[in-house]
Amino acid sequence: MKPTIVAYDGIAVIVNSANPIKNLTKRQVEQIFTGDVTDWSAVGGSAGKISVYTRNTSSGTYSEFKELAMKKRDYAPSAQKMAGNEQIASEVGKNPNGVGYVGLAYTKAQGIKVSSIDGNLPSVKSVQGKTYPYARPTFYYTNGEPSGLAKEFLDFTTGAAGQKIVLQVGFVPIK
Repeated sequence: MKPTIVAYDGIAVIVNSANPIKNLTKRQVEQIFTGDVTDWSAVGGSAGKISVYTRNTSSGTYSEFKELAMKKRDYAPSAQKMAGNEQIASEVGKNPNGVGYVGLAYTKAQGIKVSSIDGNLPSVKSVQGKTYPYARPTFYYTNGEPSGLAKEFLDFTTGAAGQKIVLQVGFVPIK
């Protein structure tokens, strides 16, 4: 299998828009998602039991976030597993004590806001510049060196037109 990076994504930590939290440290994110910290008052917020929302275990984002943000530790036993980004954004948007993570394309959902991490907000610039800590490449895999239609499609995706689409759908271009 030959991987080719076709885009990047930032995994944004989101809280309910009523939550006073604007910034979390990487350590606080790890503590929240592993269950070491269970009340918002411990990380500078208003008192309230933290409700953690994660992707389900079959999601690549579930394991990526575990690696990027939690030093490969397990999620809090109380974490609620959701089928996708939309569900996480929806639940956090309805729950004043909710916290979760979503891909950049889902950060405009109603009722949520993005927390900066150590002062860095996820954006095209911070993901490309590698200053945002929870960023990852997305790949196409081919069986060996691509040829024929597979190569044409890969060339299109990594070319100017394809990268414009990458940006339009909420991912971060490779260049």
